[in-house]
Amino acid sequence: MEIQNDPSAVALEMLLIVQPEKVKAVQKLQINKKQTESHASHPSKGFRGDGNGNNKEQDQGNYLHGGSTQMQQVITSCSAQGTQVTVEIHAKNSTPQLFKKLSLGQGFQENGKRRPRPPSAKDFHAYPWDKSCLKSLAFDLKQFEKLDAYAKKVTSKSSVEELVKTLLRVAHTDLEKVRAVWMWICHHIEYDVVGFFNKDQQSFKPKDILQSGKSICEGYAGLFEQMCRIAGVQCMNLSGYSKGHGYRIGQTFTGEYDHAWNAVYLDGRWHLVDSTWGSGSIDDCFSKFTFRYNEFYFLTHPALFINNHFPDNSNWQLLKPTVTLKQFESNMLYKSDFYKMGLLAAHPETPIIQTVNGKVTVTVESRSPMLFMFELKGAKEYSLMTLKRNGMNLELYPQKTGSHKLQIYAKPSKGSDAVYNCILEYTLECSYVDKNVCFPKELHQPVGPSWFSERQGFLKPSLKHPIIHTNDGRCELSFILSKDLSVLASLHSDNTSLSDDAGRRHILQICQGNQVDFKIHLPHAGNFAFKIFTKKKSDSGNYNYVFNYLICCPNSKVKWPVFPLNYSKWMEGYELVEPLVGLLPANHDIKFKLKLHSIAKAFVQCGKTYPLSLSKDGYWEGLCSTSGCTEVFVMVLENANHKFYSHILKYEVEPQ
Repeated sequence: MEIQNDPSAVALEMLLIVQPEKVKAVQKLQINKKQTESHASHPSKGFRGDGNGNNKEQDQGNYLHGGSTQMQQVITSCSAQGTQVTVEIHAKNSTPQLFKKLSLGQGFQENGKRRPRPPSAKDFHAYPWDKSCLKSLAFDLKQFEKLDAYAKKVTSKSSVEELVKTLLRVAHTDLEKVRAVWMWICHHIEYDVVGFFNKDQQSFKPKDILQSGKSICEGYAGLFEQMCRIAGVQCMNLSGYSKGHGYRIGQTFTGEYDHAWNAVYLDGRWHLVDSTWGSGSIDDCFSKFTFRYNEFYFLTHPALFINNHFPDNSNWQLLKPTVTLKQFESNMLYKSDFYKMGLLAAHPETPIIQTVNGKVTVTVESRSPMLFMFELKGAKEYSLMTLKRNGMNLELYPQKTGSHKLQIYAKPSKGSDAVYNCILEYTLECSYVDKNVCFPKELHQPVGPSWFSERQGFLKPSLKHPIIHTNDGRCELSFILSKDLSVLASLHSDNTSLSDDAGRRHILQICQGNQVDFKIHLPHAGNFAFKIFTKKKSDSGNYNYVFNYLICCPNSKVKWPVFPLNYSKWMEGYELVEPLVGLLPANHDIKFKLKLHSIAKAFVQCGKTYPLSLSKDGYWEGLCSTSGCTEVFVMVLENANHKFYSHILKYEVEPQ
């Protein structure tokens, strides 16, 4: 019996009375529908687009889209007694109840074959995700190492049946069978970027896909389903909307579905997989596919899978309560790397964020220390990123109104992988520009001390905040060094009059044992980047940048001179008490006080020689006159038996 669906009908009941002696096993009811919300959807001509995960180095999550499908629902009821069968036909937007009335044990009959049962209450996982596991079924990936290696190498393409038979030589449990099928498809079926634009000429038959080695999402899902069923594992082919290639933050989904994936029945429950997105990535131009395996989409926890997959039947979300389409559209899109890297949450939790007084703040929480970077497209920005042991904090000050694309990248703090992967994407709406904000170009992100600077050997910073505020233009900070390090610091401003050499001369560095102190005297008001570099003392190479502070001084009257020039003979442990300014007044008596060690004599030379005496408290002290001279030098004799003195400091004298 065949009934054409009436879209205006809400429910229809049929009563089939059958005599037992006239029925052996099967009574069939077929309902043809042009468009339906049923979970058992099979496109006839292929999706207009597709979905494919993109794990590129600098711009990730490039999933393919696509769409329309004609769907046919076939329902078969078996009754050994031949009593009666009730079938309900529901409106398009209602929740299907057919399977509950027609389920027979673990499945029901379709064309004489047992078909998987639909999801029930025991399939629904707790929502939201409890952050304990990315999978809906707990297992150790190490148990699949040999199986995965074997599946990747299998090349049998004579038939789907022969391929599955070959894979089952090492796959025995249902989980192993599904894993072998998944691994083979993800490493052998290429996304057909050419066929994507010529779907009418494509064949989605599994045997044809096997021979060509190419397809789009419908082909991936169809091949996966057939291979699982040949292996004796219940599998469903699902369809719905996806946040993939071409997705725009805040867009709505209407009309044709654009993606296909699968559900497999393991250990008494349904689980979700997407072999298309697990196989590789498409470039931004949608012209080239690259195999890049993505473990995330194998048995993904439903609370994470709903992040970018919305099935046509809400039951296949495997969530309770289910997510509405409106919620799916407005929810934040987290890239798969967000979860794979152990990141836990991001704030704001909405994909579109507004500036407040020209500023917006984004924070990310993680299980362990991570490195971050970001990119704001469409506007120059002033920013402050600070690292935390469990994430990061980012303050942005866009310098242009309008909508801007903000992308957040991250990478693990350990390991040789130097690639940052995209984890988040926002649309930033800026209605006001704060013109009072101005950070130096040399300010690097992140700003301030953190777990990263500690790892480089800088412990117990005296100033933990990334911004140092000073009204008189002076500040001090210190660190305990955990390693045998040589340290160098520099001061940078957008003021062109401050050369690199002058920037270093406004910093006085003092090393005492494993402690390093910095005295900073700013040349003028404004914002400065105070940058710290280091290397091992035994290393003859260059210094490496470690981290920096932002120093802010609003006082326009500030105008500190440079510190005296110190030579290479200025040893660690030396301390200059006075004079600190490198420019001395003319015709004045100047008091000198220094702490020096391992020397025999010290004196000041400025036309005349003025000896320094060692006091009881360990300081070398004395006076000198700047009359008639333009330069003043502090010199030391390291050994009484030597005849040569070493320059350790140099001062300039103001013109008379």
